[in-house]
Amino acid sequence: MKVIHFYSENADYGCFSNFFLHPVVIEGVTYLTTEHYFQAQKFMDKKIIKKIISAKKPIEAAKLGRNRDFPLRKGWESMKDEVMLKAIRAKVEQHSEVKEILLSTGNAILVERTEKDNYWGDGGDGSGKNRLGKILMKVRDEWNAN
Repeated sequence: MKVIHFYSENADYGCFSNFFLHPVVIEGVTYLTTEHYFQAQKFMDKKIIKKIISAKKPIEAAKLGRNRDFPLRKGWESMKDEVMLKAIRAKVEQHSEVKEILLSTGNAILVERTEKDNYWGDGGDGSGKNRLGKILMKVRDEWNAN
């Protein structure tokens, strides 16, 4: 089975990164990246959400979203995968070039290769959950079923 690794938005398959600069419109709100959307969904406080949405770069949105001085919305841990799925679906649906690249991967296993994340990525050594890769493969399967 072919395995495709991705991580940096500037490398091969960079469009799979949540830092990739492709805006998404979800529920009438435009987010600069899927990272902006994901991080904003962690909170209920409109001021925090606005600050994240207004961040000039995805790394800034990520830092704000990881700030634990801001209270997370209730139930975040149980909903975060669905939030990511919604973000990835929107990016693929709204950007034909992302959809084409995703579909071009065939049935390859998609892996976010990073030591920085054991949940969304593979932990750098394959020990992580690779939830982002699995969500991308789910969205690819949904498009292939159409």
